[in-house]
Amino acid sequence: MRIFALLFGCFVLSLNVLGQVRVAPLDIVERTLDNGMKIVSVRDTTNPSVSVRVWYRVGGKDDPPGRSGFAHMFEHMMFKATKNMPDETFDRLTEDVGGYNNASTWPDYTNYFQVVPSNHLERILWAESDRMVNLNVTEKSFVSERDVVKEEFRQGVLAPPYGRFYWLMDERSFLKHPYRRGVIGNLEELSSATREDAEKFYRTYYRPDNAVLIVVGDFDQKQLDTWVDKYFGPIPKPSEDIPRVSIDEPEWTEERRYNETGPRVPFPAIAIIYRSPKTTSEDIAALRLAGSILSGGASSRLSQSIVRGQQIAQQAWFDMTLNADGGRMGFVAISSEKGSPESLERAWLSVLTKIQSDGVTSRELEKAKNGYLAGAVQMRETNDGKASLIERAITYRGDAGAVNRELDEIQAVTVDDIKRVMNRYFTPKNRVVLVYSQETKSIEGAKK
Repeated sequence: MRIFALLFGCFVLSLNVLGQVRVAPLDIVERTLDNGMKIVSVRDTTNPSVSVRVWYRVGGKDDPPGRSGFAHMFEHMMFKATKNMPDETFDRLTEDVGGYNNASTWPDYTNYFQVVPSNHLERILWAESDRMVNLNVTEKSFVSERDVVKEEFRQGVLAPPYGRFYWLMDERSFLKHPYRRGVIGNLEELSSATREDAEKFYRTYYRPDNAVLIVVGDFDQKQLDTWVDKYFGPIPKPSEDIPRVSIDEPEWTEERRYNETGPRVPFPAIAIIYRSPKTTSEDIAALRLAGSILSGGASSRLSQSIVRGQQIAQQAWFDMTLNADGGRMGFVAISSEKGSPESLERAWLSVLTKIQSDGVTSRELEKAKNGYLAGAVQMRETNDGKASLIERAITYRGDAGAVNRELDEIQAVTVDDIKRVMNRYFTPKNRVVLVYSQETKSIEGAKK
């Protein structure tokens, strides 16, 4: 017990001084191939493994009109057969040697990543280059993966009590921007998609000048450059321009309210959503920390006031979705037996206005910074964590090197910054209120 207490005390002390410690910057090497593909690498020989990520600048916002969910569906397609590899080859190249692989689709990008022993780096580079240019988009594989994604929609959106509530947050928030379409899509548009649509999507977005290769771990830089030139260098850059989203989200000028219903909703839920700035904004660091102060743990403002104090919510949290073109953020809660959407809204506005008028304490801000910095340091302990941070910097800042400035930006935030951003963005005209409750059936409907 004494040893545990000593270790715990050291951990707490490390958090208290973390904000004063400078984290060594990542030694990033960048280059661009003649075909436009960007290469970002960080050498770390701490352990004999390597993380490989291929980042494509295509996400849910790039889904063609009438084809929502297409970027996500194509993420699934990329694990099917190519001209040189059978289905599921990436599982064999990674899992069979003690590694792993996966992929994910976001509103702004799609990524594919693997972690393997470093002596398997070359074959991963070859495989990634092969599926960039040689994927077989067959009718059989297309229908198979379309059905998988449709089932994901049923299980993730339709089946859970609050699945549709979370899905509606984007649709009800954004007025015109494609962010209003959920990345997972919808059943109707997925069902109408064709193999030809998929082939066109592949040829449009899966090209070297729309990709970034990120390699972090135990490798020789000259050898990496040689392999990259060998496998990715010959891939031609198409002559056609890459389509880009040109729709700007208009300014929110008045509050909007929506009442939605769904089956099997045990308690009402509410989301009070505000538009957040683009990820290049200097306010992002302060908004991140404000979110932590509001809902970062049992001592946070929302927990103390709404969940533990008034006990009108089973859960209450600050939700922040960052997107390159501007996202959404705000208060989300699921009511308890004592609560209601009306009481939850009043409670949120009480918490909000207190911060807007009185600000937050230095202790609250220090705790939020320590939590954020501890998480960032932990991410830097693994090759894939570092690769993920670089990927995020590329996506949201347009610069891999931004990963080395992020922690300084967090540490520079002041209590005045928190008060300023809470007053700037959390205004009535910049607000959407979404209430979600149990659907009711008429007597005639019940008789049927």
